[in-house]
Amino acid sequence: MSRIKVLYAEDEIFLGKIVKETLESRGFEVLMETNGARVLAAFENGMPDICVLDIMLPDRNGFEVAEAIRARNDDVPIIFLTAKTQTDDLVRGFRTGGNDYIRKPFSMEELIVRIENCLRVRKDASPAAGPLPQSLMIGNFVFHLNRQVLTGGEVERKLSYRESELLRQLWLHRDHVIAREDILQAIWGNDSFLNSRNLDVYITKLRSYLKADERVEILTIKGIGYRFVLP
Repeated sequence: MSRIKVLYAEDEIFLGKIVKETLESRGFEVLMETNGARVLAAFENGMPDICVLDIMLPDRNGFEVAEAIRARNDDVPIIFLTAKTQTDDLVRGFRTGGNDYIRKPFSMEELIVRIENCLRVRKDASPAAGPLPQSLMIGNFVFHLNRQVLTGGEVERKLSYRESELLRQLWLHRDHVIAREDILQAIWGNDSFLNSRNLDVYITKLRSYLKADERVEILTIKGIGYRFVLP
């Protein structure tokens, strides 16, 4: 089985060495660059499975690198590493094609889980992944797609069509950020103000249905969208 190839861009040499060596010890293949101007060439020559980009790179920042990668490849996942906490920076990261972000300082376990989640979401969303199973596990709940029914313990709840579609979209992007606009387009076909307000209502409903399992969360990522957290 081929190893997962990670393109890792980080200008902090000491941190970069630790991350690179740790990922390699876990079976990943790592292509590391310390300068933003060289990342695109490394991407084109190395054809990585996923990119992990620090935002504050010399010569060409992570946002610019991501835009250049996206101009060549719409599919490869991109994770941003950032010391920034401002919402505008996070929004810009997703607008330039990022799939996820991690704030510094971070643990290696968190980075590895985020990498695995991004790759799993891409696999689940690809046509080659085939149809979804008819029963999806959501913590202590089971979501029966065809019947549009959510069961948990002795409780069985019939969902509306849009509740079911929203839950399906969240599950497809589980442990990953999905933009509000993407949900609105997938379920309503447009992102009008009225439909946006309807989405808020359906999110509230799903949260109330799932609250019996505290491990299951629908997190709001302000200004961006949602993250469906599963145990």
